[in-house]
Amino acid sequence: MPSPLLRTAVATALALGALGLAQPARASSSDGVYTVRVPDGDPHKRSLAPRTTEPFSMVGVTWADPDAALDGTAYVRTRSRASGEWSAWRALDADVRMPESGPDRDHTGVRGGTQPLWTGPSDGVQVRVSGGRLPQGLRVELVDPDGGSEAVQTSVVEPGVPEPGAPEPGVAEPAPGAPSLAGRPTVTARSAWGADESLVKDPPTYTTGTQAMFVHHTAGTNDYTCAQSASIVRGVFLYHVQSNGWNDIGYHFLVDKCGTVFEGRAGGIDKPVLGAHTYGFNTATSSVSVLGDYSTAATNAAVRASVAKVAAWKLGLYGHDPAGTVVLTSGADNGKYQAGQKVTLNRISGHRDGSPTECPGQNLYNDLPEIRALAAKAGTLVAPQPATEPEPEPAPEPALEPDWEGDLAELGIEGVLAR
Repeated sequence: MPSPLLRTAVATALALGALGLAQPARASSSDGVYTVRVPDGDPHKRSLAPRTTEPFSMVGVTWADPDAALDGTAYVRTRSRASGEWSAWRALDADVRMPESGPDRDHTGVRGGTQPLWTGPSDGVQVRVSGGRLPQGLRVELVDPDGGSEAVQTSVVEPGVPEPGAPEPGVAEPAPGAPSLAGRPTVTARSAWGADESLVKDPPTYTTGTQAMFVHHTAGTNDYTCAQSASIVRGVFLYHVQSNGWNDIGYHFLVDKCGTVFEGRAGGIDKPVLGAHTYGFNTATSSVSVLGDYSTAATNAAVRASVAKVAAWKLGLYGHDPAGTVVLTSGADNGKYQAGQKVTLNRISGHRDGSPTECPGQNLYNDLPEIRALAAKAGTLVAPQPATEPEPEPAPEPALEPDWEGDLAELGIEGVLAR
Protein backbone atom coordinates (compact mmCIF):
# COMPACT_ATOMS: atom_id res chain seq x y z
CA MET A 1 0.00 0.00 0.00
CA PRO A 2 1.41 3.44 -0.87
CA SER A 3 2.72 5.47 2.03
CA PRO A 4 0.68 8.48 3.31
CA LEU A 5 3.36 10.82 1.98
CA LEU A 6 3.15 9.30 -1.50
CA ARG A 7 -0.64 9.41 -1.44
CA THR A 8 -0.48 13.11 -0.47
CA ALA A 9 1.96 13.87 -3.27
CA VAL A 10 -0.21 12.06 -5.84
CA ALA A 11 -3.34 13.84 -4.61
CA THR A 12 -1.59 17.20 -4.81
CA ALA A 13 -0.42 16.52 -8.35
CA LEU A 14 -3.92 15.47 -9.42
CA ALA A 15 -5.44 18.57 -7.84
CA LEU A 16 -2.98 20.86 -9.58
CA GLY A 17 -3.64 19.07 -12.85
CA ALA A 18 -7.37 19.50 -12.46
CA LEU A 19 -6.82 23.21 -11.96
CA GLY A 20 -4.57 23.42 -14.98
CA LEU A 21 -1.57 24.24 -12.79
CA ALA A 22 1.80 22.57 -13.21
CA GLN A 23 4.14 22.05 -10.29
CA PRO A 24 7.10 24.44 -10.12
CA ALA A 25 9.69 21.91 -11.26
CA ARG A 26 13.29 22.79 -12.13
CA ALA A 27 13.05 26.06 -10.28
CA SER A 28 15.70 27.88 -8.32
CA SER A 29 15.96 31.08 -6.33
CA SER A 30 18.67 33.56 -5.48
CA ASP A 31 18.44 36.75 -3.44
CA GLY A 32 14.88 37.73 -4.27
CA VAL A 33 14.69 36.21 -7.77
CA TYR A 34 12.97 32.86 -8.34
CA THR A 35 13.55 31.29 -11.79
CA VAL A 36 11.77 28.60 -13.79
CA ARG A 37 13.25 27.12 -16.96
CA VAL A 38 11.06 27.13 -20.07
CA PRO A 39 11.33 23.70 -21.75
CA ASP A 40 13.27 23.64 -25.03
CA GLY A 41 11.71 22.15 -28.11
CA ASP A 42 10.02 23.88 -31.04
CA PRO A 43 12.42 26.63 -32.23
CA HIS A 44 9.41 28.87 -33.02
CA LYS A 45 7.17 28.26 -30.04
CA ARG A 46 7.87 27.68 -26.32
CA SER A 47 5.57 27.71 -23.33
CA LEU A 48 5.37 27.29 -19.60
CA ALA A 49 2.15 25.78 -18.34
CA PRO A 50 0.21 27.66 -15.65
CA ARG A 51 1.69 26.92 -12.26
CA THR A 52 1.78 27.95 -8.66
CA THR A 53 4.98 29.74 -7.74
CA GLU A 54 6.76 31.39 -4.89
CA PRO A 55 5.48 34.94 -4.22
CA PHE A 56 6.66 37.60 -6.70
CA SER A 57 5.73 41.08 -7.88
CA MET A 58 7.74 41.42 -11.11
CA VAL A 59 8.26 39.04 -14.02
CA GLY A 60 10.51 38.85 -17.08
CA VAL A 61 12.01 36.33 -19.49
CA THR A 62 15.75 35.86 -20.09
CA TRP A 63 17.84 33.62 -22.36
CA ALA A 64 21.38 32.26 -22.42
CA ASP A 65 23.05 34.31 -25.19
CA PRO A 66 23.31 37.97 -24.12
CA ASP A 67 23.94 39.07 -27.72
CA ALA A 68 20.87 37.30 -29.10
CA ALA A 69 17.68 39.25 -29.71
CA LEU A 70 14.26 37.77 -29.09
CA ASP A 71 12.93 37.42 -32.62
CA GLY A 72 9.36 37.17 -31.44
CA THR A 73 7.11 38.03 -28.51
CA ALA A 74 6.90 36.74 -24.95
CA TYR A 75 3.46 36.83 -23.34
CA VAL A 76 2.77 36.30 -19.65
CA ARG A 77 -0.24 36.13 -17.41
CA THR A 78 -0.08 36.03 -13.64
CA ARG A 79 -2.30 35.17 -10.71
CA SER A 80 -3.04 37.72 -8.00
CA ARG A 81 -2.19 36.64 -4.45
CA ALA A 82 -5.04 38.77 -3.10
CA SER A 83 -7.92 37.68 -5.34
CA GLY A 84 -6.70 34.45 -6.93
CA GLU A 85 -7.74 35.84 -10.31
CA TRP A 86 -5.58 35.45 -13.42
CA SER A 87 -4.61 38.55 -15.36
CA ALA A 88 -5.05 39.04 -19.08
CA TRP A 89 -2.14 38.09 -21.34
CA ARG A 90 0.48 40.84 -21.51
CA ALA A 91 3.39 41.18 -23.91
CA LEU A 92 6.86 41.82 -22.47
CA ASP A 93 8.97 44.57 -24.02
CA ALA A 94 12.00 42.94 -25.65
CA ASP A 95 13.82 46.18 -26.61
CA VAL A 96 16.74 45.48 -24.27
CA ARG A 97 20.43 45.03 -25.09
CA MET A 98 23.40 44.45 -22.86
CA PRO A 99 26.04 47.22 -22.55
CA GLU A 100 28.69 47.40 -25.27
CA SER A 101 31.54 47.60 -22.75
CA GLY A 102 32.42 47.63 -19.07
CA PRO A 103 31.92 45.19 -16.21
CA ASP A 104 28.26 44.57 -17.09
CA ARG A 105 29.35 42.91 -20.33
CA ASP A 106 32.33 41.08 -18.85
CA HIS A 107 30.47 39.35 -16.02
CA THR A 108 30.05 35.59 -16.21
CA GLY A 109 26.44 34.54 -16.51
CA VAL A 110 25.30 37.64 -18.39
CA ARG A 111 21.99 36.90 -20.13
CA GLY A 112 19.75 38.51 -22.70
CA GLY A 113 16.29 39.42 -21.53
CA THR A 114 13.05 41.34 -21.85
CA GLN A 115 12.11 44.32 -19.75
CA PRO A 116 10.60 43.24 -16.43
CA LEU A 117 6.88 43.76 -15.86
CA TRP A 118 5.49 44.89 -12.50
CA THR A 119 2.54 42.64 -11.60
CA GLY A 120 1.92 43.40 -7.96
CA PRO A 121 1.84 40.54 -5.40
CA SER A 122 1.37 37.31 -7.38
CA ASP A 123 1.81 33.56 -6.90
CA GLY A 124 1.12 32.00 -10.29
CA VAL A 125 2.45 32.40 -13.83
CA GLN A 126 1.95 31.15 -17.38
CA VAL A 127 4.21 32.01 -20.33
CA ARG A 128 4.03 31.69 -24.12
CA VAL A 129 6.87 32.71 -26.46
CA SER A 130 6.58 32.60 -30.24
CA GLY A 131 8.30 34.04 -33.30
CA GLY A 132 11.35 33.36 -35.43
CA ARG A 133 14.16 31.11 -34.27
CA LEU A 134 13.95 31.60 -30.52
CA PRO A 135 17.12 31.75 -28.39
CA GLN A 136 18.12 28.83 -26.22
CA GLY A 137 17.92 28.70 -22.46
CA LEU A 138 14.68 30.60 -21.98
CA ARG A 139 13.96 31.22 -18.32
CA VAL A 140 11.13 32.94 -16.45
CA GLU A 141 12.37 35.40 -13.83
CA LEU A 142 10.03 35.97 -10.86
CA VAL A 143 11.25 38.88 -8.73
CA ASP A 144 10.15 39.37 -5.13
CA PRO A 145 11.60 42.77 -4.14
CA ASP A 146 9.98 42.65 -0.69
CA GLY A 147 10.72 39.08 0.28
CA GLY A 148 12.51 39.11 3.61
CA SER A 149 13.67 42.68 3.17
CA GLU A 150 14.16 44.86 6.21
CA ALA A 151 12.27 48.10 6.51
CA VAL A 152 14.07 50.70 4.44
CA GLN A 153 14.93 54.17 5.59
CA THR A 154 13.45 57.25 4.00
CA SER A 155 16.61 59.28 3.59
CA VAL A 156 17.10 61.38 0.50
CA VAL A 157 20.08 62.98 -1.16
CA GLU A 158 19.33 66.61 -0.46
CA PRO A 159 20.55 69.43 -2.68
CA GLY A 160 23.98 70.60 -1.64
CA VAL A 161 24.86 67.51 0.41
CA PRO A 162 28.10 65.99 -0.96
CA GLU A 163 28.18 62.34 -1.98
CA PRO A 164 30.38 60.05 0.15
CA GLY A 165 33.64 58.91 -1.41
CA ALA A 166 35.97 60.57 -3.86
CA PRO A 167 36.05 59.95 -7.63
CA GLU A 168 38.66 57.63 -9.04
CA PRO A 169 41.64 59.08 -10.88
CA GLY A 170 40.70 60.26 -14.35
CA VAL A 171 37.09 61.04 -13.50
CA ALA A 172 35.99 64.16 -15.33
CA GLU A 173 35.04 66.91 -12.93
CA PRO A 174 32.41 69.56 -13.67
CA ALA A 175 33.55 72.20 -16.13
CA PRO A 176 35.36 75.04 -14.34
CA GLY A 177 33.79 78.44 -14.83
CA ALA A 178 30.56 76.93 -16.10
CA PRO A 179 28.59 75.89 -13.02
CA SER A 180 25.03 74.77 -13.48
CA LEU A 181 22.48 77.34 -12.47
CA ALA A 182 19.90 74.55 -12.28
CA GLY A 183 19.41 73.49 -8.68
CA ARG A 184 20.43 70.02 -7.66
CA PRO A 185 17.26 67.92 -7.43
CA THR A 186 16.20 66.07 -4.32
CA VAL A 187 16.90 62.37 -4.90
CA THR A 188 15.81 59.29 -2.94
CA ALA A 189 19.06 57.52 -2.07
CA ARG A 190 19.88 53.87 -2.79
CA SER A 191 19.74 53.14 0.94
CA ALA A 192 16.20 54.52 1.01
CA TRP A 193 14.80 52.25 -1.71
CA GLY A 194 16.69 49.25 -0.33
CA ALA A 195 19.53 48.43 -2.74
CA ASP A 196 21.38 45.33 -1.55
CA GLU A 197 24.92 46.60 -2.02
CA SER A 198 26.37 43.12 -1.40
CA LEU A 199 25.06 42.11 -4.85
CA VAL A 200 27.19 44.76 -6.60
CA LYS A 201 30.49 42.96 -7.08
CA ASP A 202 32.61 45.51 -8.97
CA PRO A 203 33.28 49.19 -8.29
CA PRO A 204 31.67 51.74 -10.65
CA THR A 205 33.39 52.59 -13.92
CA TYR A 206 33.75 56.28 -14.77
CA THR A 207 33.78 57.84 -18.23
CA THR A 208 35.01 61.16 -19.55
CA GLY A 209 32.01 63.34 -18.75
CA THR A 210 28.27 63.64 -19.33
CA GLN A 211 27.52 64.78 -22.85
CA ALA A 212 23.86 63.79 -23.17
CA MET A 213 20.90 62.45 -21.21
CA PHE A 214 18.81 59.55 -22.55
CA VAL A 215 15.18 59.32 -21.42
CA HIS A 216 13.60 55.87 -20.98
CA HIS A 217 10.51 54.23 -19.58
CA THR A 218 10.53 50.92 -17.74
CA ALA A 219 7.75 49.65 -20.05
CA GLY A 220 5.99 47.93 -17.19
CA THR A 221 2.58 48.82 -15.85
CA ASN A 222 1.10 52.18 -14.91
CA ASP A 223 -1.14 50.48 -12.38
CA TYR A 224 0.97 51.13 -9.30
CA THR A 225 0.77 53.46 -6.35
CA CYS A 226 3.61 55.81 -5.58
CA ALA A 227 3.95 54.04 -2.22
CA GLN A 228 5.05 51.01 -4.29
CA SER A 229 7.68 52.92 -6.26
CA ALA A 230 10.61 51.95 -4.04
CA SER A 231 9.65 48.27 -4.45
CA ILE A 232 9.53 48.68 -8.22
CA VAL A 233 12.98 50.30 -8.28
CA ARG A 234 14.29 47.52 -6.04
CA GLY A 235 12.74 44.95 -8.39
CA VAL A 236 14.40 46.52 -11.45
CA PHE A 237 17.72 46.45 -9.57
CA LEU A 238 17.32 42.75 -8.71
CA TYR A 239 16.30 41.91 -12.27
CA HIS A 240 19.26 43.74 -13.81
CA VAL A 241 21.75 42.19 -11.38
CA GLN A 242 20.37 38.70 -10.71
CA SER A 243 18.52 38.00 -13.97
CA ASN A 244 20.51 39.93 -16.62
CA GLY A 245 23.77 39.37 -14.73
CA TRP A 246 24.81 43.04 -14.82
CA ASN A 247 26.94 44.62 -12.13
CA ASP A 248 24.27 47.10 -11.01
CA ILE A 249 20.98 48.66 -12.05
CA GLY A 250 21.38 50.04 -15.56
CA TYR A 251 19.80 53.49 -15.16
CA HIS A 252 21.38 56.47 -13.40
CA PHE A 253 18.06 57.92 -12.23
CA LEU A 254 14.46 56.71 -12.06
CA VAL A 255 11.31 58.83 -11.72
CA ASP A 256 7.86 57.64 -10.67
CA LYS A 257 4.53 59.05 -11.81
CA CYS A 258 4.41 61.32 -8.75
CA GLY A 259 7.68 62.95 -9.79
CA THR A 260 9.85 61.35 -7.08
CA VAL A 261 13.45 60.94 -8.27
CA PHE A 262 15.41 57.81 -7.26
CA GLU A 263 19.17 57.32 -7.34
CA GLY A 264 20.02 54.53 -9.77
CA ARG A 265 23.49 53.19 -10.49
CA ALA A 266 26.01 53.66 -7.68
CA GLY A 267 29.11 55.81 -7.97
CA GLY A 268 27.83 59.31 -7.28
CA ILE A 269 24.90 61.09 -8.88
CA ASP A 270 27.19 64.01 -9.75
CA LYS A 271 29.85 61.75 -11.34
CA PRO A 272 30.03 60.45 -14.96
CA VAL A 273 29.31 56.80 -14.12
CA LEU A 274 29.23 54.32 -17.01
CA GLY A 275 25.67 53.03 -17.25
CA ALA A 276 23.84 50.20 -19.00
CA HIS A 277 20.93 51.91 -20.70
CA THR A 278 21.46 52.73 -24.40
CA TYR A 279 23.37 50.10 -26.36
CA GLY A 280 26.11 51.84 -28.34
CA PHE A 281 25.89 55.14 -26.41
CA ASN A 282 26.53 54.29 -22.76
CA THR A 283 29.86 56.11 -22.69
CA ALA A 284 29.80 59.79 -21.66
CA THR A 285 26.01 59.82 -21.24
CA SER A 286 23.53 59.61 -18.38
CA SER A 287 20.01 58.23 -18.20
CA VAL A 288 16.67 58.69 -16.49
CA SER A 289 13.87 56.12 -16.70
CA VAL A 290 10.24 56.82 -15.86
CA LEU A 291 8.35 53.99 -14.13
CA GLY A 292 5.50 52.91 -16.38
CA ASP A 293 4.53 52.31 -19.99
CA TYR A 294 4.22 55.57 -21.91
CA SER A 295 3.20 53.91 -25.12
CA THR A 296 -0.25 53.71 -23.55
CA ALA A 297 -0.28 56.32 -20.77
CA ALA A 298 0.32 60.05 -20.91
CA THR A 299 2.83 61.72 -18.65
CA ASN A 300 1.91 64.44 -16.18
CA ALA A 301 3.45 67.74 -15.16
CA ALA A 302 5.25 66.19 -12.18
CA VAL A 303 7.02 63.64 -14.39
CA ARG A 304 8.03 66.20 -17.00
CA ALA A 305 9.31 68.64 -14.38
CA SER A 306 11.39 66.00 -12.58
CA VAL A 307 12.97 64.67 -15.77
CA ALA A 308 13.79 68.24 -16.81
CA LYS A 309 15.33 69.07 -13.42
CA VAL A 310 17.54 65.98 -13.44
CA ALA A 311 18.71 66.60 -17.01
CA ALA A 312 19.32 70.32 -16.49
CA TRP A 313 21.38 69.72 -13.37
CA LYS A 314 23.39 66.78 -14.70
CA LEU A 315 24.22 68.40 -18.05
CA GLY A 316 24.79 71.76 -16.39
CA LEU A 317 27.56 70.26 -14.26
CA TYR A 318 29.61 70.11 -17.47
CA GLY A 319 28.43 73.43 -18.89
CA HIS A 320 26.09 71.94 -21.52
CA ASP A 321 22.92 73.61 -22.73
CA PRO A 322 20.13 71.03 -22.22
CA ALA A 323 18.34 72.41 -25.29
CA GLY A 324 21.41 71.97 -27.50
CA THR A 325 22.82 69.14 -29.59
CA VAL A 326 25.97 67.02 -29.45
CA VAL A 327 27.87 64.70 -31.80
CA LEU A 328 28.38 61.24 -30.29
CA THR A 329 30.16 58.20 -31.73
CA SER A 330 28.36 54.87 -31.68
CA GLY A 331 30.28 52.25 -29.73
CA ALA A 332 28.57 49.27 -31.35
CA ASP A 333 26.56 48.02 -34.31
CA ASN A 334 23.22 48.31 -32.59
CA GLY A 335 20.82 47.90 -35.50
CA LYS A 336 20.36 51.64 -35.93
CA TYR A 337 23.96 52.88 -36.20
CA GLN A 338 27.27 51.27 -37.09
CA ALA A 339 30.18 51.14 -34.68
CA GLY A 340 32.25 54.30 -35.12
CA GLN A 341 29.44 56.22 -36.80
CA LYS A 342 29.14 59.84 -35.68
CA VAL A 343 25.60 60.86 -34.81
CA THR A 344 24.13 64.27 -33.98
CA LEU A 345 21.70 63.96 -31.09
CA ASN A 346 19.82 66.29 -28.81
CA ARG A 347 21.46 66.75 -25.43
CA ILE A 348 18.19 65.34 -24.05
CA SER A 349 17.26 62.42 -26.30
CA GLY A 350 14.90 59.49 -26.16
CA HIS A 351 16.22 55.94 -26.03
CA ARG A 352 14.87 55.41 -29.56
CA ASP A 353 17.13 58.19 -30.86
CA GLY A 354 20.15 56.01 -30.12
CA SER A 355 18.81 52.48 -30.56
CA PRO A 356 16.12 50.65 -32.58
CA THR A 357 13.43 50.62 -29.89
CA GLU A 358 10.03 52.10 -29.11
CA CYS A 359 11.31 53.31 -25.72
CA PRO A 360 10.44 55.70 -24.06
CA GLY A 361 6.97 55.25 -25.53
CA GLN A 362 5.36 57.62 -28.01
CA ASN A 363 3.68 59.81 -25.40
CA LEU A 364 6.84 60.44 -23.39
CA TYR A 365 8.83 60.87 -26.59
CA ASN A 366 6.35 63.52 -27.73
CA ASP A 367 6.96 65.36 -24.46
CA LEU A 368 10.72 65.69 -24.99
CA PRO A 369 10.53 69.15 -26.67
CA GLU A 370 8.67 70.48 -23.62
CA ILE A 371 11.13 68.76 -21.29
CA ARG A 372 14.06 70.36 -23.14
CA ALA A 373 12.42 73.77 -22.82
CA LEU A 374 11.82 73.26 -19.10
CA ALA A 375 15.41 72.10 -18.63
CA ALA A 376 16.79 75.06 -20.57
CA LYS A 377 14.80 77.44 -18.40
CA ALA A 378 16.02 75.72 -15.25
CA GLY A 379 19.61 75.95 -16.45
CA THR A 380 19.62 79.60 -17.46
CA LEU A 381 17.68 81.32 -14.73
CA VAL A 382 19.83 83.97 -13.09
CA ALA A 383 20.30 83.27 -9.43
CA PRO A 384 18.43 85.84 -7.34
CA GLN A 385 20.56 88.52 -5.76
CA PRO A 386 20.54 88.57 -1.97
CA ALA A 387 18.13 91.10 -0.58
CA THR A 388 19.67 94.23 0.94
CA GLU A 389 18.20 96.31 3.70
CA PRO A 390 17.00 99.71 2.40
CA GLU A 391 19.01 102.72 3.51
CA PRO A 392 17.20 104.31 6.44
CA GLU A 393 15.75 107.72 5.69
CA PRO A 394 17.35 110.51 7.70
CA ALA A 395 15.32 111.41 10.74
CA PRO A 396 13.66 114.85 10.49
CA GLU A 397 15.23 117.65 12.50
CA PRO A 398 13.32 118.14 15.72
CA ALA A 399 11.08 121.18 15.74
CA LEU A 400 12.46 124.03 17.90
CA GLU A 401 10.30 125.75 20.41
CA PRO A 402 10.12 129.54 19.71
CA ASP A 403 12.52 131.56 21.82
CA TRP A 404 10.87 134.94 21.54
CA GLU A 405 12.92 136.70 24.17
CA GLY A 406 16.21 135.49 22.71
CA ASP A 407 15.20 136.45 19.20
CA LEU A 408 14.05 139.91 20.25
CA ALA A 409 17.20 140.53 22.26
CA GLU A 410 19.22 139.53 19.22
CA LEU A 411 17.34 142.10 17.17
CA GLY A 412 17.72 144.80 19.88
CA ILE A 413 14.03 145.47 20.10
CA GLU A 414 13.10 143.87 23.38
CA GLY A 415 12.97 147.25 25.02
CA VAL A 416 10.63 148.57 22.42
CA LEU A 417 8.15 145.82 23.10
CA ALA A 418 8.63 146.25 26.84
CA ARG A 419 7.50 149.88 26.62
